[in-house]
Amino acid sequence: MKLLIIGGVAGGASAAARSRRLSEDAQIIVFERGPDVSFANCGLPYYVGGEIAERKKLLVTTPEMLKSRFKLDVRTRSSVEAIDRTAKKIHVRDLSSGREYEETYDKLILAPGAAPLRPPIPGIDLPGIFTLRNLQDVDRIKERVDKGIKQAVVVGAGFIGLELVENFVKRGIATTVVELQDQVLPPFDKEMTTPIVETLLAKGVTVLLGQSADGFEQAPDGLVVRLKSGQRLPAQLVILGVGVRPENKLAVDAGLEVGPRGGIRVNDHLQTSDPNIYAVGDAIEVKDVVSGDPTQVPLAGPANRQGRIAADNIFGRDVRYRGTQGTAIVGVFDRTAAMTGASEKALRRANRPFRKVYVHPTHHAGYYPGAEAMTLKILFHPETGKLLGAQAVGGAGVDKRIDVLSVAVQAGMTVYDLEEMELAYAPQYGSAKDPINMAGFVAGGLLRGDHPQVDVEAVLAAPATERPFLLDVRTPQEFASGHIPGAVNIPVDDLR
Repeated sequence: MKLLIIGGVAGGASAAARSRRLSEDAQIIVFERGPDVSFANCGLPYYVGGEIAERKKLLVTTPEMLKSRFKLDVRTRSSVEAIDRTAKKIHVRDLSSGREYEETYDKLILAPGAAPLRPPIPGIDLPGIFTLRNLQDVDRIKERVDKGIKQAVVVGAGFIGLELVENFVKRGIATTVVELQDQVLPPFDKEMTTPIVETLLAKGVTVLLGQSADGFEQAPDGLVVRLKSGQRLPAQLVILGVGVRPENKLAVDAGLEVGPRGGIRVNDHLQTSDPNIYAVGDAIEVKDVVSGDPTQVPLAGPANRQGRIAADNIFGRDVRYRGTQGTAIVGVFDRTAAMTGASEKALRRANRPFRKVYVHPTHHAGYYPGAEAMTLKILFHPETGKLLGAQAVGGAGVDKRIDVLSVAVQAGMTVYDLEEMELAYAPQYGSAKDPINMAGFVAGGLLRGDHPQVDVEAVLAAPATERPFLLDVRTPQEFASGHIPGAVNIPVDDLR
C-alpha cells in the first residue's frame, strides 16, 4: 500500500499516524506546503498575548519526530499542483529547490484545510493587514505587536477574532472590533452573546456591530480602516477574521464533486466521488448531526477524528463518520460561551419545530464560596422533547455543561433524560440539582403542561394594548435592573 496525504496539521497528521499504527508495511508520504507539518493553530492568539510564552510549544510534532517514531516520509515546503486520477499520480513542486516531480499512489487523502477570506476591498494588500492561519502569520502579527503599536482593528467578531481582541488588550493595545452582523459570535443566538459584548466594553474594547470595512488607506502612523458608514478608524495593525473558504482547487481541478459552498463531498467513510481518494478536515462537506443536511464546520476536533476514520477505512476497517454537531467554545476575558447542536436561528431558517427554555443557575452550590452564574439555553422538539441544541454563557462550569449536553445531542436524548441525569456532585463542583437537571426540569414541565410558557419575543411583538397582564415575581432589585415595560412587580415571597 502506498498512501499519499496532502496536508498536515490536524486531519492529515492524525491520518498519517493512525495509518502507521494499522500497517507497518505501508509507504506513507505526507506533503505539506508550509514549513510545519503539525502545529496548534488554536493556540496562535495566545502566543501573541504572551499566555503561551514559547513558540516551540505551538509545534505539536516535527517532521523528524514523525520519521523516527512512525517511519513517515514527511515533505514540507512541498506543493501538490495536480492530481491525475486516471494514472493515480500527483504532480509535486518542491518550493525550496523548484524541482518538480511525480509520485504515484494506491490511496490518497486530501487534508488541505481552509484559507481565511480576503475580500476584494480597496487597499486590502497594504502592509499591516493580516489574516491568521499558521505560524508564519502569527510571527508577523507578533512582530508588529512587539514593536509597541497603539491601535488595532479586528474585522470580524468570530472565535479567532475575539481571542485576538482579548490578547491585544492584554498587550495594552486599544482595540476595535468591527462585525457585519448585529451580534458578536455569529453562530450563537444573539441574546446569548450579550454578556460577551458587555465584557468587551468593560475591558475598553470598541465594538461596532452592523458595520463593515469599505477600504483601507495608508496613513502617516499606519493605516486607516474606512467603514461603509463613513467612520474612519486609525490603526497600526488590522486583522481580517471574516471567515474561511475550503482549499478545494486540487479537488475541483481533478473533477471531484464539491458542494454549493465549495466543500469537498464525501460519504460516511470519508471517500470522495473517487473511491481511491479520501478527504478530511476543514475542506470537506459534512452531515449536520441534528438536521442531517450537508454543512461545513471548520473545527479541529472533527478534523482529527476524520483523519483517523479515513485511515481506518483505507486499511480495511468499516468505520463511519457520524457527522458534525458544531460543539464549540470560546473564552473572552473572564467570560465563556459555548454551544452544541442547532441554534435557534438555524432551526428557524430550516423551518423546523422547536421549543426553548433558559435557566440561570450557578456553576456549583450557591452556599459554597465562589459560585459563578451562567445562562443555559436548550432547544428541543415540541412533541418528543428530543434535544436539538444548547448554548451557555457565563464564568466557570460552562464547558462542563456543554460537554454533557453535546453527548446528549449525539445520543438522541430528550429533556426527560436530562431530568434523570446523575452527575457528580460536591459543593465545590456542582449542585445536587445540576444546571443540566434544572434545564431538564423546566423543559419537561413545559412539555407536560405544568407551567405553560410564552416566549418573550411573542410578548414584545404584540401591540401594547393586546399584551396580557405581566406579573414580574423577581426581587425589587432584580426588577429595577431591567424589566418588560408595563410589568407589575410583586416578589414571589410576597405573592401568597
